[in-house]
Amino acid sequence: MLTTYGRASGFCVDPIEKKPLNHFLPGTPVLSFGTAGCNLACRFCQNWHISKSQEMDTLSAEATPAQVAQAACRLGARSVAYTYNDPVIFHEYAIAVAEACAAQGIRSVAVTAGYVCAEPRAEFYQHMDAANVDLKAFSERFYRHLTGGHLQPVLETLIYLKRETPVWLEITTLLIPGENDSDAELDAMTQWLMAQLGPDVPLHFTAFHPAWKLHDKPATAWTSLKRARQIAMQNGLRYVYVGNVRDPVGNSTYCHHCGVRLIARDGYLLTDWQLNAHSACLHCGTVCAGVFEAVPGNWGAQRLPVQIG
Repeated sequence: MLTTYGRASGFCVDPIEKKPLNHFLPGTPVLSFGTAGCNLACRFCQNWHISKSQEMDTLSAEATPAQVAQAACRLGARSVAYTYNDPVIFHEYAIAVAEACAAQGIRSVAVTAGYVCAEPRAEFYQHMDAANVDLKAFSERFYRHLTGGHLQPVLETLIYLKRETPVWLEITTLLIPGENDSDAELDAMTQWLMAQLGPDVPLHFTAFHPAWKLHDKPATAWTSLKRARQIAMQNGLRYVYVGNVRDPVGNSTYCHHCGVRLIARDGYLLTDWQLNAHSACLHCGTVCAGVFEAVPGNWGAQRLPVQIG
């Protein structure tokens, strides 16, 4: 029984790039919320105060699915994100919200670790428009010892999303020094992504900061993020980003044909737009993969906590 149905740890309007999604309605606001708990036990959890909470007091907000959809419309959000903790934990509530949002023309975004069985996975993603999946590492050792889970189910989720659904997919890997950032592992991971998912799935390498039960590792150096991005691009991935650091080059989107910067970003702020109404490069006409509107949003980097219900 889902005891958190209709309850949340809070609601906030964020830039969609914070999820992170760089190729799904860039520049638009997304209404974000989560509940409490998680189906993994990551020692490095960056949202541990929510995902590791055992107290129902964490769930300070209440809202029906209809109220969430109405709030998204009122606030001008183009989508709703199920985030902060994994939506696998509030499967029924997330689906009900997604159905209410779809009726209002609001899209749904899952921010997830992708650790889920085949049957609920198929049911859940019938209602999602986009997903950012945490591929936490590319070794069973890492998953077993640092998350309490396994790698293979996550790989199966990635393949399922790319090959069997219309869901827009992006991937995030949090680079932890000495754990999942070796050249060999990054090379193997990005070769697998290229072979199984193709060159157009955006990949985000984000910086780790010591948290929860992993304080004996330093924060990720910018040079490690840059190195990971170079390895991924050498293996054929077209859209590779760095996150949790300010890097206008690593945050921006480039045309894979002519190299022109298509979408310039400074953090979460869009500073230039070189796509036409058909999502193609203004300079060479090559289409950029993604879900774009003719005009980008202008939400910027602001974060707006809101009360609903």
